[in-house]
Amino acid sequence: MAHLTLVYGLRLLPADEIAEVGEAPIQLKNGNTARVTMHVLEGTREQIEAQLRQSLDAFFDFFPEI
Repeated sequence: MAHLTLVYGLRLLPADEIAEVGEAPIQLKNGNTARVTMHVLEGTREQIEAQLRQSLDAFFDFFPEI
C-alpha cells in the first residue's frame, strides 16, 4: 500500500455568515499545483459530526484499492 497524505481543513462559523466557499490551492514539490474542493456541512454539532463521518466513509469508497 502506498504511503499517502490526507489534506483537509476545518473551520466552524455561524451558518448565516458564509457568502461563498472556494477551492484551496496546494503547491506540490514538483512545481505543479493541485486544488482541494471545500465542503460545507450545516446543522447541530451532532448532525455535522454524522455528516462528516458519512462523507469520510464515502470518500474512501472512491479508493477501494487503499
